[in-house]
Amino acid sequence: MRPAEGGELVLGGQAVIEGVMMKGTGRFAVAVRKQTGEIRVRDFPIAEGVARNRLLRMPVVRGVVTMGAMLVIGYKALRFSANEAVEEAERAEGGERREEAVRPEGDLAMAAALVLAVLAGVALFFWLPLVLASFAAGALPALSGRIAFNLLDGVVRVLVFVAYVAAIGTMKDIRRIFEYHGAEHKVVHAFERKAVLDDPEAVMAFSRLHPRCGTSFLLFVMVISVGIFSCIPHESSLAVKAGMRLLLLPAVAGISYEVLRLSAGKSGSGVFRALVAPGLLLQKLTTREPDRSQIEVALASFRRAAVPGGKEAAVAG
Repeated sequence: MRPAEGGELVLGGQAVIEGVMMKGTGRFAVAVRKQTGEIRVRDFPIAEGVARNRLLRMPVVRGVVTMGAMLVIGYKALRFSANEAVEEAERAEGGERREEAVRPEGDLAMAAALVLAVLAGVALFFWLPLVLASFAAGALPALSGRIAFNLLDGVVRVLVFVAYVAAIGTMKDIRRIFEYHGAEHKVVHAFERKAVLDDPEAVMAFSRLHPRCGTSFLLFVMVISVGIFSCIPHESSLAVKAGMRLLLLPAVAGISYEVLRLSAGKSGSGVFRALVAPGLLLQKLTTREPDRSQIEVALASFRRAAVPGGKEAAVAG
């Protein structure tokens, strides 16, 4: 998902538990399929302060701000879908419906889980490759030079990331989320091509892969971090290198955002196709072919998030 530039409405999204979130200008919507077959949709406002709008016009900085905003929106979307899942479980046990099924202590636990997930991601994709590369450099002196070490570190980071995605993709619940991810992409493709959006069958004909997906962004982060982390003094200790990487992550995210944004504006060029090709290959792991019912959910979220009138563009998430 990417922010609006120059007054343009940008629609993006992400998959949630048995549903899809779509983000428009000023609000985002979440649609969830219940076990009864009902599609429950809710929209949420997005605070657009003057300070944030100014930051969104500053290169690199806007990428960091956008990623922070997306974390907040993603958390709220997941919370809503979790509420719906808990409500169904309580109804199955004979309980009554609650407007907010997740209690305060449950909400706190969910927030804590999100923080732990972010920390685990940093440890898995940035600290572990550093440790493995340091071990390899110690065993093979030819890998101890600055260039060789950072290239090895980057290769290990990408391999760990791909292995992680492939591993979680074998889990049933994650496969369902990946199917909704594919549904979101198909709806965005259909919207971009001005296709008929009231026909799920027509939408299903579009590709589940999208060049501006958040998966591509993460891959850019993995690759660009090689260059950024090379600025860390090579003779630094392992602990210092790990700490410096953590401090440099905002810069990595901001620059990766700018690269993805630039590539999105050059969609017809060969350079663009070369840049997004690895991301599209990785999306074969992070998306699955959705069924008609999942397309219907993505369309329901899209309709609630879309703002009538004005120039519109869509970006996958």
